[in-house]
Amino acid sequence: MSDEMASLRTAKKELRRQIKQRLSQSRTDTPGFRVAHAAKETLVSLPEYQSAKRISVYLSMPRAELSTGSIVVDALQAGKEVYVPYISKVSAPSTETSTSVMDMVALHSQEDFDTLEPNSWGIPTPSADTIANRKRCLGLQYPEQVGTEKSGDNSENLEIVVLPGMAFDRKLSRLGHGKGYYDRFLTQYQELLAKLPGPENEMPFLVGLALDEQVLPEGQGVPTDASDWRLDALIAGSSPVWRR
Repeated sequence: MSDEMASLRTAKKELRRQIKQRLSQSRTDTPGFRVAHAAKETLVSLPEYQSAKRISVYLSMPRAELSTGSIVVDALQAGKEVYVPYISKVSAPSTETSTSVMDMVALHSQEDFDTLEPNSWGIPTPSADTIANRKRCLGLQYPEQVGTEKSGDNSENLEIVVLPGMAFDRKLSRLGHGKGYYDRFLTQYQELLAKLPGPENEMPFLVGLALDEQVLPEGQGVPTDASDWRLDALIAGSSPVWRR
């Protein structure tokens, strides 16, 4: 690892520590209904959301993230196709090793969403035995699907991705939780779109959701490198929407 990469990792780790401390001190690590409702109302007022037919929404942890349950319900009731994250270990044939990867998989209905069980992080997650019957953006072949037909359907692209994060700045840079799932997913999705025919294979509109305490002060930036994706918009608590 180069000195530059090591320095970047150290800076990110320190910023995550600072944000966790800030959330703890402000006692807003468990966001209330009012904050989540305000964020949802701001999101659904965006023209990009209103025109979108297919969106991806993170499903929130019990603490330190804005709840997205009402966003999922609103989108399903509006007739939108909703995709949510699914993480699993996938084998790499070239190295005979496995790695954890994230894809976006489609919900069937509100009843489907309501019956999702929490994973070890407390995040509602589709069960492994349902993945073969869901549309998914990357069409990855998971271990539980060996011997089954892939159901990935990339003929209709995501138009919005709603992302979580630990910290955000006013230039729309984002710091995640350190696993790199979203940055890798977006890079893989971009590579997939580049292989598909047609002029409409554009990357989705990226929207971050944040608590006020997660947005850095003016002049302070999130440490990033070329692998970190920048947002198109940020919705934070009672603040106005930041956009490119």
